[in-house]
Amino acid sequence: MNTATVRATARITAVPDGRGGTSLPVLDGDGPLALRRVRARGAEARVCVIGAMSAPLGGDRIRLEVTVEPGAVLQVTAAAATVALPGRTGGAATYDVDLRVGEGGELRWLPEPLISAQGSDLRLTTEVRLAPSARLVLREEQVLGRAGEHPGRLTSRLKVRSGDRLLLDQETAYGPGAPGWAGPAVLDTHRTAGQLLVVDPLFADHPQEARLLGDGASEGEAVLAPLAGPGVLATAVAPDALGLRRLLDAAAAACGTDVPGRRE
Repeated sequence: MNTATVRATARITAVPDGRGGTSLPVLDGDGPLALRRVRARGAEARVCVIGAMSAPLGGDRIRLEVTVEPGAVLQVTAAAATVALPGRTGGAATYDVDLRVGEGGELRWLPEPLISAQGSDLRLTTEVRLAPSARLVLREEQVLGRAGEHPGRLTSRLKVRSGDRLLLDQETAYGPGAPGWAGPAVLDTHRTAGQLLVVDPLFADHPQEARLLGDGASEGEAVLAPLAGPGVLATAVAPDALGLRRLLDAAAAACGTDVPGRRE
């Protein structure tokens, strides 16, 4: 039996091109992560992450590093959802995302949903380091189980710094062995969860107001809340991926942020 696991690191670097746009001197895919340039818009360069093979599987170690140099503007999307699957080793898979944005730079990190398939065990870590004048739009969507199946184990940590300030450090866990994840204090009957984080220096002097979105039952519900710093965070739960995306889109509109649809 082949018990080989994947070790892969993909890298993206965006820099100003000197003509009012952004160039990509480093676009280095690896293993299951293929990187493709897509049509730019104004100053913004765009990259689509394409799954070149089934991953992450149990035991895989995958890493994606994104650097936005000062003054550059980058949007990263994905061609399809990422599906965490059980592997032959029985161990957990890790997917580490490292995002860095320099002074006056902007990153829009907008992947498609992550699906936690039955029997899988994935540890997702996203670490973001922003210069004080950098801007960020980050969307995460997690679907717990494919249609008609129980979810796998999914542990997700998001850590964000703006300059020397820690804006956010949170960890969530769902699936077998995670205490209370399906109870009324967490997901209740819902099976998708997600968040939208917007960091903008303008929020330091003009913070967003807290508000609720959705009906909480058939549609799901989102909470939009200001952070102790130049950011706002929307956290949402919903019955399905479509409802979750609608809530996060509504949260983006509420704080004046435009995000692309599922198929731009």
